[in-house]
Amino acid sequence: MNKFRAFAAVFSLFAIALVVFGINYVSNAESVTQDELDKNTRAVVVKGDRLCGTDHDPQKIASAETDFAVRMAELRDNPGLDINGGVINVYFHVINKGTGIANGDISQAMIDEQMSVLNLAFGRWGWTFNLAPENIVRTTNATWYNDCYGASEGAMKNALRKGTADDLNIYTCNPSGGILGYATFPSSYASQPKLDGVVLLYSSLPGGSAVPYNEGDTGTHEVGHWMGLYHTFQGGCAKSASSGGDFVADTPAERSAAYGCPTGRDTCTGSRFPGLDPTTNFMDYTDDACMFRFSTDQDGRMDSQFTSYRYNR
Repeated sequence: MNKFRAFAAVFSLFAIALVVFGINYVSNAESVTQDELDKNTRAVVVKGDRLCGTDHDPQKIASAETDFAVRMAELRDNPGLDINGGVINVYFHVINKGTGIANGDISQAMIDEQMSVLNLAFGRWGWTFNLAPENIVRTTNATWYNDCYGASEGAMKNALRKGTADDLNIYTCNPSGGILGYATFPSSYASQPKLDGVVLLYSSLPGGSAVPYNEGDTGTHEVGHWMGLYHTFQGGCAKSASSGGDFVADTPAERSAAYGCPTGRDTCTGSRFPGLDPTTNFMDYTDDACMFRFSTDQDGRMDSQFTSYRYNR
């Protein structure tokens, strides 16, 4: 609901037996060789993001998914209630420590390009993101700028967040520790409405310096979390044919996050795991240039998550 750590040690993806519904970083000790090789060749950032506003207690994860299953049953009984796309209003908060891009004061062109990237990625599935000029707010605050991934997150968001559950608040800043971004899940809004939103490293926007993650798909990935999607690799090969893992049936199981632009990667093999790893999916950790799709079932989950937790709330 994030991408990305610089020069960090590999954390285990299997800290719990179920899908991690909370803080998520990178990869799996069983796949260290290739992933570490990929990571060590990157001089700026390595993908690893946090999903905040949730918890990685397995019982809470199970409870959240049980609640969603109940809501899904209600939508199946009343199909007219399920939202299959629409216009999402955006509030864009540029947090900086002074003038100029080097201080996080990104240009209007970068913001416009980021919005274009989002609309291209989600538009195929019926979602449009609308950013009115008056909804772009620039705030000079060096503490928030450098601590937006730390203790200042609450103060920053409490002061700036606008709208309701179905409005997207995007914050650009300089998260600590090389984090490229993080996001909240739809189900977190009811308990922590002021924390709701997406936080992005300012240089991950199109034209920024966070190569190879500077084409705007950090934003796509994090908004995917905000819409209710997990990582494609969550749960690893423990994902069943139709549930668990990322709770999306048509994304093949993937043992660990993929980096770079791999082809033919297949980390979960055998008859139970058909299909190659979904390395071109926006919810993996590959380079921006190599991720370009959501799946049909991811679209369905986004629609139902938005309907259940955000629409008219």
